[in-house]
Amino acid sequence: MIAQLRVDDRLIHGQVALVWTKELDTPGIVVANDNAAENEMVQMTLKMATPTGKKLLIRSVDDAIKVFNNPKAGNMRIFALTNCVADALKIAKNVKDIDGINVANVGRFTKDADNATQISSTLMLSDDELAALKELVELDVPVFHQVVPSNAKTSIASMLKNI
Repeated sequence: MIAQLRVDDRLIHGQVALVWTKELDTPGIVVANDNAAENEMVQMTLKMATPTGKKLLIRSVDDAIKVFNNPKAGNMRIFALTNCVADALKIAKNVKDIDGINVANVGRFTKDADNATQISSTLMLSDDELAALKELVELDVPVFHQVVPSNAKTSIASMLKNI
């Protein structure tokens, strides 16, 4: 069961490693990212950023979906990370047991940031990512924006009404 699927273009970093893993109290982190699954340097960096005592799996998006749907993972609370809304949408369409999707930090570091739609100070989406986000909120899973646990959860659907 995915306790939270977080969309964060930095994947594992300080907020994730120190704050969210403690808040969600999950034994495992799954990074669902095609580039990370193929790039040994990225894998090494993610492993170094993972808190002691937490298990880390780095898989392509398709392989991560298989992990999430494996009956062995059914009783395990998993913190899942991906770095784009399109990948979160693919996961949400193919995995039924997700408590919530946190679209937290996306688009600030992309080459298209100048042409992106700014939804908040941490969400800047290309046209494709914005379309994926609109489709994501139509699914039967809570989709929200929450950078750190001390921030209130803000419904993505309500944020999109201003666009």
